[in-house]
Amino acid sequence: METVYFSGNECHTYGSVPAVGSVAPEFSLVDTDLKELTLESFPGKKIVLNIFPSLDTPVCAMGVRKFNQEASKKNDVAVVCVSMDLPFAAKRFCTLEGIKDVYPASAFRSPEFAKNYGVELVDGPLKGLLARAVIIIDENHKVIYRELVDEITHEPDYEAALKML
Repeated sequence: METVYFSGNECHTYGSVPAVGSVAPEFSLVDTDLKELTLESFPGKKIVLNIFPSLDTPVCAMGVRKFNQEASKKNDVAVVCVSMDLPFAAKRFCTLEGIKDVYPASAFRSPEFAKNYGVELVDGPLKGLLARAVIIIDENHKVIYRELVDEITHEPDYEAALKML
């Protein structure tokens, strides 16, 4: 269990974010066309898991825009933006925002993703949603970067994450 804050109020996660150097847990997420996304969906690429509560918040939306601009410029990187939002909402958001260089993914069918990656909020106002985190996985499925943002209303450290790419 890890402690994060939502507007200064203490919240907790189920488990912990995978450690740097560990093998990334397998996952199965749903893309905007209702197709499965897994670690194997991105052979030969580093995977940036940009994890957040919902696209319907300004900070989460900003994170998707920022990673769309920066990390997606690299051919050997796949940015997967993960929330509990339904695929239809993610598709609508990306269409309206002109976002084309990230992979929006929903964990709505995958409670094991939230548990295995230590990002399921188990209490507080956002209970059942995902905490804000950035996890970068290398081409061999090893975790090379992890940040669990301690205040959910804050953006992640983009500069530190982008340096890992």
